[in-house]
Amino acid sequence: MADDAGQDKRKQHRARQSGVKADKKKVKAKRDSNQKEPELTARQRNPKAFAINSAQRAERNFRRKEDLTAKKQHIPVVDQTPDEPPPVLIAIVGPPKVGKTTVIKDLIKTFTRTNVTEIKGPITIVTSKKRRITLLECNNDVNSMIDVAKCADLVLLLCDASYGFEMEIFEFLNICQVHGMPKIMGVLTHLDMIKNPKQLRKRKKELKHRFWTEVYDGAKLFYLSGLLHGEYLRNEIKNLGRFISVMKFRPLQWRGAHSYLLVDRMEDVTNTDQVRRNPKCDREVVLYGYVRGVPLKQEHMVHIAGLGDARIDELSVIPDPCPLPGTEKKRSLLEKERLLYAPMSGVGGIVYDKDAVYIELQGSHSHSHKEKTAEATEQEELVNRLIDKKATMDQQMEQQEFRLFSDGAPIKSKDFRSDDEATESSEDEDDAGDDSGLEAAASDDDEEEEEEFNSNDWRGENSDRDEDSDGQAADSDDAGSSGDEEYQSLGAVPAGSESESDDDEEARVLASNMSWKTNLAQKARDAFLQRHSESKNLMRLVYGVYNQSERSREEQEDANDSDEELGGLFRVAAKKQSEQLKDKDIRDKDERCFFEYQGDATRDWLSEENKQLIKNCFVTGKWKASEDAENLLKMDDMSDADSEVYGDFEDLETGEQHSGKPKPEDAGDSDKEKAKPEESASSVKRKMTRVEEENLTKADLMAKKLKLKAKFDAEYDTTGEKGGEEDTGRITGDHSFYEDLKAEAQKQSELNKSEFAHLDNEFRIQIEGYRPGMYVRLGFKTIPAEFVEHFDASYPVLVGALNMTEENVGFVNCKVKKHRWYKKILKTGDPLIVSMGWRRFQTVAIYAKVEDNFRHRYLKYTPNHVTCSMTFWGPITPQNTGFLALQTVRQDQDEMKRLGFRIAATGCVTELDKSSQIMKKLKLVGHPFKIFKKTAFVKDMFNSSLEVAKFEGAKIKTVSGIRGQIKKAHHTPEGSYRATFEDKILLSDIVFCRTWFRVEVPRFYAPVTSLLLPPEQKSHWQGMKTLGTLKRERALKNEAQPDSMYKEITRKEKIFRPLTIPKALQRALPYKDKPKMAPEHAKKSLERVAVINSPYEQKVAKMMKMITTNYKDKKNRDRLETRQRMKKFREKKKSEEASKMKRQKELRKKVSRAISKVRGKPTK
Repeated sequence: MADDAGQDKRKQHRARQSGVKADKKKVKAKRDSNQKEPELTARQRNPKAFAINSAQRAERNFRRKEDLTAKKQHIPVVDQTPDEPPPVLIAIVGPPKVGKTTVIKDLIKTFTRTNVTEIKGPITIVTSKKRRITLLECNNDVNSMIDVAKCADLVLLLCDASYGFEMEIFEFLNICQVHGMPKIMGVLTHLDMIKNPKQLRKRKKELKHRFWTEVYDGAKLFYLSGLLHGEYLRNEIKNLGRFISVMKFRPLQWRGAHSYLLVDRMEDVTNTDQVRRNPKCDREVVLYGYVRGVPLKQEHMVHIAGLGDARIDELSVIPDPCPLPGTEKKRSLLEKERLLYAPMSGVGGIVYDKDAVYIELQGSHSHSHKEKTAEATEQEELVNRLIDKKATMDQQMEQQEFRLFSDGAPIKSKDFRSDDEATESSEDEDDAGDDSGLEAAASDDDEEEEEEFNSNDWRGENSDRDEDSDGQAADSDDAGSSGDEEYQSLGAVPAGSESESDDDEEARVLASNMSWKTNLAQKARDAFLQRHSESKNLMRLVYGVYNQSERSREEQEDANDSDEELGGLFRVAAKKQSEQLKDKDIRDKDERCFFEYQGDATRDWLSEENKQLIKNCFVTGKWKASEDAENLLKMDDMSDADSEVYGDFEDLETGEQHSGKPKPEDAGDSDKEKAKPEESASSVKRKMTRVEEENLTKADLMAKKLKLKAKFDAEYDTTGEKGGEEDTGRITGDHSFYEDLKAEAQKQSELNKSEFAHLDNEFRIQIEGYRPGMYVRLGFKTIPAEFVEHFDASYPVLVGALNMTEENVGFVNCKVKKHRWYKKILKTGDPLIVSMGWRRFQTVAIYAKVEDNFRHRYLKYTPNHVTCSMTFWGPITPQNTGFLALQTVRQDQDEMKRLGFRIAATGCVTELDKSSQIMKKLKLVGHPFKIFKKTAFVKDMFNSSLEVAKFEGAKIKTVSGIRGQIKKAHHTPEGSYRATFEDKILLSDIVFCRTWFRVEVPRFYAPVTSLLLPPEQKSHWQGMKTLGTLKRERALKNEAQPDSMYKEITRKEKIFRPLTIPKALQRALPYKDKPKMAPEHAKKSLERVAVINSPYEQKVAKMMKMITTNYKDKKNRDRLETRQRMKKFREKKKSEEASKMKRQKELRKKVSRAISKVRGKPTK
């Protein structure tokens, strides 16, 4: 990109000259030099030693290498960065109290060595010889976050490491993903709050991986370990500054098609009297900033984010307040080149305006605390004395006094006047009083004629010198006129001692003053002929060529045009433009017929000198080799390079011997030819014969062919010298397609930059607009007064240009998906705040689902985790433009706690249309009241026969699935109709008809005007409220509709009639299928009779019950005893295991102690 060329080249690697590796390389180089072919590499000399052992491994290595190469490749884009790019916009974003202001102050101090006490608005600083940066702090407001994400080139995302990532960080990342992802670098602060080193490392790792999840794997994350004297550590800030200085940026789609600027200064230029009369009147505002994106034009309408659309009333370029340093080669910036421009923060020495330069005294560049030299003190006193003067220089001169004698009266300057001055003042007075209106008009006409002659001046090669002289004359005239005016004002002072002149003297003076007006036409004719007698040229009149220098310049331009392969469109436009200028100039010069040419002023074309001037303008003259007919015929007869004959040969027909000319290589190698001076060669060339001239032309043609052949071989022949150097025996992939794309993009970017480079700056601005990087002044009228009254520098002001189609308003169809972190679902008809393009506006959206037949079916709510279609009334925006939606932009803590994540939905534009086709399903329900086989009469579906007539032929269906069709209306009851079905229906069936009707999208569009609010309310902008919000505020409950309530479904049990089988069918049935004639009232089974035991049986039962009870009691006691016994056994077992483990542990200690003693004993 452009920044690559601007940055200093990296220091080359210095090979090691001593050491083990250097010695090995020296030995290897010496061994290679002793080989028979020292220019070959080891792989080329012994290819078998480098042969492939495993084809699979070689394939895997090759695939891996190609995958890594393909990952590094990006689609080449045409570099549209201007020669002097705008400052890189760096936004510092983060929640409150994370150290944003401290980081900005430290970065400014690192780059400029200047302390800035207050950070407000953009701050531009020069960081290197080719780069400037603009630092911008983003406050904790979702409107500011959206505007910053649209214009920032690099984002420093600050996070409190002791707390973790907060919701504002995730919201900003989501905003960036929608509007174009800039470069993002994370910065962790408050690391000194974590005291435990292990916990600190763990925290860093967790935050790093979470940051990579949101941005991309390997995203840069900086750690600011802590504060020292209220500042971050110098090395950490310096390291951060280095990364910022070398950062590269890829163009984004939206910014690459639109121009925009970030306002760094605002002025109210409204008439103060008008403001005094009406403080709320519309203001005239001037905004300043660097143009970014694409060139900006005045006819484009712009959108001021937070204010609305506006038309540019005035657009001009002013000197750059923070220019890049000079182009001379140096390693670092000088102290005076470390510029800092922050007008909203009150920092900076000089402010340039359209017609004035403001110097701020006692600012950051005053250096009043340093010791001043005597010269500096004297200069300061002189400047202060000039500033303190209240009177002008003329008034001071008039008050000067002169005393000739010590006791004489003083003579004042205003009382003294010389005779010459009196005469001149009287002449001026006479001129001013006696000139009539007619004479003034005539003099004006004469002056216009002279200006016309001067503007149509036909100059030759010395035109620049003539223009300079004209300019000097014009300056002298202006100076003279201004001096005359001042002199007249001085002459108006009455003088008591001045004598009045008589009438004869007045007449003489008047005649001398009017003498210059006599014979004006003859004087103008003589001046015209005098100017154009020397520069007349038939070559220009006949062939449109002005002079020899212009002819050579045109030949060079034609050659350049023929060599160019790209940009044909630009070349045709430039050629047409130059032809139009030539035609206009010739037409202007043809107006010489208004003057009679005198014989002595014309050129004598019979003289030899004048003949030589036009000798080559005719067919018989000497033309260029590419235009000469004789040379063209010889070029056609020329064959390929093989047709050239070198060496001696014999003519077989005549036997004549011919000596050939030497080869060009031999001629080029001779030392004698090299030693010849150029002057002798040029003299020989002038004395050449016609045959030698032919041979020289052929040699030139042959050299041209050889040059083209060498160029072809270098590009396509891999067996040449270049191919031999590249043939290392390795398997390499084919990357020619990607390299061609890069070369084409590079060539196109160079063509774009060079197309308008030769034009004048003002003319170039008229053609292509105000280029990116220019510091411009934008004037606006009819700006609301609240914008000026409530202006706050901490809120960014983004001005984005709109294309022609984006100025219109219509229906916009989008593809949208509710954000999975947003707790509520979105309801159709609720107001929604949309950020799309440069705009932020509120609208009412209608959601729909696109079905298989491309019908947009109306949805009441947005589905979860699925995209749907959304249509709203808003500004026309190009397709595939991303947008995000919010339900509120208020900075309300209670509402933020309730919502959590404020971004409700994201999506992109899919269609632009002036109308919308959203259909809603409607079911019409009816009930049959007469049924005749497959025909039925249905009521309660329509209200009149007219409605029935509109739906004739419509498809209907019963709940049971029987399909039918509406036929004709029935007379009673009103709204009933006759319908036919594919089967007989029942009176209990319900008939319904599915219909669709169109839903109108509300035409509501309201821009978010947050910049018009007072500073304490800028983050509390409130637009249209939802119906639910209004009901909550007014404590209203929704009236329950019976049809919309959910009821428990109760279905009555169906009672079927008994089955009756005809008697004839009963007789025909077999016996097993015949109904059996059972008695109607079958006898019920008798209940069981109670049994009374005898006394003996009662005793036996009682005894058995006692035995069973005793047995159960014994079982319970045995179970308890077993449980206690097992518990004691487990405790005993556990104690034995513990003692055993203790003994083993002591035994291991003894063994280990003995082993260590044995190992530690020295061997004898």
